Amino acid sequence: MRTVGIIVEYNPLHNGHLYHIRQSRKITEAEAVVAVMSGHFLQRGEPAIADKWARTEMALRAGCDLVLELPVAYSSQPAQWFAYGSVAVLHATGVVDALCFGSESGDAGTLGRIADRLADEPAAVGGELARLLKEGLPYPTAYAEAVRRFLRREGLEAEAEYRLDQPNHTLGLHYLLALRRLGSPIAPYSIRRERSEYGQSTITDAAIASATALRRLLAESGSLAELAPYVPASTLDVLEREYRAGRAPVTWESFARPLFHRLWTEDEERLAEYSEVAEGLQHRIRRALGQLPAPTVEALLAALKTKRYTRTKLQRTLLRILLGHRKEELSAGSLASGLRCLRVLGFTDRGRELLRRMKKRAALPVVQSAADNDSPYLAMDARASAAYSLAFRDPDPRLALRDFTLPPVRL
Repeated sequence: MRTVGIIVEYNPLHNGHLYHIRQSRKITEAEAVVAVMSGHFLQRGEPAIADKWARTEMALRAGCDLVLELPVAYSSQPAQWFAYGSVAVLHATGVVDALCFGSESGDAGTLGRIADRLADEPAAVGGELARLLKEGLPYPTAYAEAVRRFLRREGLEAEAEYRLDQPNHTLGLHYLLALRRLGSPIAPYSIRRERSEYGQSTITDAAIASATALRRLLAESGSLAELAPYVPASTLDVLEREYRAGRAPVTWESFARPLFHRLWTEDEERLAEYSEVAEGLQHRIRRALGQLPAPTVEALLAALKTKRYTRTKLQRTLLRILLGHRKEELSAGSLASGLRCLRVLGFTDRGRELLRRMKKRAALPVVQSAADNDSPYLAMDARASAAYSLAFRDPDPRLALRDFTLPPVRL
C-alpha cells in the first residue's frame, strides 16, 4: 500500500488543508495518508484552538488515514527541529513512501539541490549565521541570508535567488535536510500553496484562507458560522461540539494566570534555566512584569518584543516557562536522539491496516497511551495536555489525565 506522509497542525483544518491532503494523495499516487500532527502547542509557540483529539477527528474526516503525534519537544521548535522531529516520526513508521509538503513555489527540485550542498558541508553557514545574529537579525532572516551567501560563494546563483525567507520554503528545506540526516528513503514532493500564504492575517479569497486569518475572523466576530465558507463541514461540526463543551477556543490568554504565577514566583536565576531563555532575556521579562498596563499575555509580548526578539521567539520562550521545559531537556543532543516511540492519535480502517504493517516494520514502539512507554518526551506530552486542560471551562481534573485515559480517535 503506497503511503504518503504529511506534516500538519490544523489550527483549524481548512479548505487549503483539504486541498493539500487530496493533492498529496494524487501526485504521489498514494493509497493511504499518514499525518504527523502537533499536539496541544504549535510551531509558533501558540496553543491550538482545539485539543489534539478534536483536531485528529478533523484530519480523519478530511481524508487522513493515520494521525501520529509530534511530541511537544519538537512541535514548538524553530524550523530545524520541528522538521527533524516530524520527518523522524514518518521515517520511523517504516511504511511511508513519500513526503508531500506545501511551499510557496511547489518546487522541491531546487530545495533538494540546496539541501544537497548544505548536507555536504553542514558547518558551511554556521559562522555567517552567528555574525548575522550578532547584528540583531531574527533567526529565520539570518539563516536565509547565511544560506544565500553560502550558495553565492559556491557559484550557485539560481539557487541563491530562491526565497528561503518565505516560511514554507524554510520548512521544506529543513524537511529535506532531515531526510538526508536520517538516511531516509522517503521521496519528497511539494505542492504550491493555493492562494493564502502561511500566517496571512486577512482573507483575500472566497474559498481558501489561512488558519491565522480564520482565527482572527473568529476572534473578531465570535461566530463559528463566519468560518463556513473556508472550512469543510466536518471541521465546523467538530468546532461547534468543542465550543459547546467549553473546550474551545483556547488562546494564550487562557493561560495568563498560570503563566504569570510562574513568572512572578521564580527568581531570575530559575527563569534562566528554561529552554529558549538566553542573553539576559530573564532580566527583560522581570522588568516588563512591573510595567504592564494589564496582566495579559498580549501586553507582556508587546512589552518584550524587539527586532531581535520576534513574537514567535517570545511565544516559544513563554511556552517553555509555562510547561517547565528546562534547557537540558531540549538540548540539541536530546532532540537528535529523543524520539523513543510513536504515539497514535487516531486512525481509519485503512489506518488500522497501516498499524498492522507498522508492527513488523516500525523502528520504534507504537503506543496509544502515555502509560504504554517510559519515554521522557511522552511524559512531557502528558504534562502539556494537563496544562492545556487549564484552559477549559470545566475544571474537572480528569480532563488533565486524558493522555492516559482517552483512546485514539477511530473512524
